[in-house]
Amino acid sequence: QVQLVESGGGLVQPGGSLRLSCAASGSIASINRMGWYRQAPGKQRDLVARRTVGGTTNYADSVKGRFTISRDNANNTVYLQMNTLKPEDTAVYYCSLLLAGRVYWGQGTQVTVSS
Repeated sequence: QVQLVESGGGLVQPGGSLRLSCAASGSIASINRMGWYRQAPGKQRDLVARRTVGGTTNYADSVKGRFTISRDNANNTVYLQMNTLKPEDTAVYYCSLLLAGRVYWGQGTQVTVSS
């Protein structure tokens, strides 16, 4: 069984920063990739950023230069540093983990960017 616990969401003003964390636990000996997706109301869930175990990263065009994904392999934790936040970044952010061909999801954390 795999568990993903997210933290770090909240309300922030435009131009502000937040850092999301996702800690994985359970049967996770062969993690392939961890990342973050987001879903705004009435929209589909989209990729924000992801990082393979080898260090390859992918970012959505809308967050390039503003968001940074990093990972603590020793603690099976992935982070998303979000800077220069915009109202359009408002969404529920989900941590994801690819393990042995299966994708696992966290419960989601709300990020609201508003003045």
